Amino acid sequence: MPNSAQIIRGARFPGRYLQGKGALDRLGEEAARFSGRACVLVDAAIFDMVSERTARCLASIEHFSQHRFGGECTESAISDLIGLAAHNAATVVVGIGGGKTLDTAKAAAAKAGLPVIIVPTIAASDAPCSALSVIYKDEGTVAHDLFLPRNPDLVLVDTEIIANAPSRFLAAGIGDALATWYEANSCQTSGAKNCLGLPGLPLAYAVARQCLETVLEHGAAALAECDKRVAGPALERVVEANILLSGLGFESGGVAAAHAIHHGLTELDETHAFLHGEKVAIGVLAGLILNGQDAEFDRVRRFCQETRLPTRLADIGISDVTDAKLQLVARRACRPGEIIHNEPFAVSEDQVVAALQRLI
Repeated sequence: MPNSAQIIRGARFPGRYLQGKGALDRLGEEAARFSGRACVLVDAAIFDMVSERTARCLASIEHFSQHRFGGECTESAISDLIGLAAHNAATVVVGIGGGKTLDTAKAAAAKAGLPVIIVPTIAASDAPCSALSVIYKDEGTVAHDLFLPRNPDLVLVDTEIIANAPSRFLAAGIGDALATWYEANSCQTSGAKNCLGLPGLPLAYAVARQCLETVLEHGAAALAECDKRVAGPALERVVEANILLSGLGFESGGVAAAHAIHHGLTELDETHAFLHGEKVAIGVLAGLILNGQDAEFDRVRRFCQETRLPTRLADIGISDVTDAKLQLVARRACRPGEIIHNEPFAVSEDQVVAALQRLI
């Protein structure tokens, strides 16, 4: 058994991260760094709002094409984008929008061997910075996690755009960020490996802890600013936590019960209308129950109520709770090789069912 001095530890980061009001205006300058032929995938939900501005930003580069994306991050969607990039002789892929659009852009760029620029228009998850795409089946359930060879080359975060998005998205990002410390701490305790297949560096756990402290301190104020469409100081801090700190923390620290339970919840059709971070918030509460952290459970539940996050299964559409539904969720969450087994104790399907029953 190697001693601690012989263990290789690791962390992973995006190439560069830029955040602030008006950051999108740098897109042309940044795309030019990659030989200036951009294939741009734009979320259908914001295509009409940003496509003209994006075109102005990219007018100075050699060539660009914009494509509307309104589906799931599926294998077929990834293949379609690879084809578009090849047809346009693209030298860089750009993803603009929410998590599924960004995941599709990241996966297509990786498979095509191209650099990728990520422009999140909501701060609803920690997907933008990660070397990970969550691949869905056509019907909306999670198929698998696709681990990519590297993180995005640039993450460009325009907080003015994010402040003008519905505050529900920011709240969902807080739910995703909440999981970062609890899962990283479980992995540190159990010795589970991070997304590099290595133990995390101490930096990873410090970042994960900072992520939690930031959203707890600034979450409610950030939502109030977002309601007013103001990219104020609290929103800037929470956007950084939701996107950068959470992204670094989960990849370099590790993941565990909260996201495994999220994967299980996606097996139920009634949850499909709810956001990733909303389901992760339920996973965080269930994970705290599994860990026997009753005082922390009470604190986090109060915080979720203050920040418009779900605290009961009915809040994510599961109003008719049956044993069969809970068993389906638990079976998916606990399947062999799933990240729930990164917890510092053995987790059974029955334990997950019992935890979820406390959230009815």
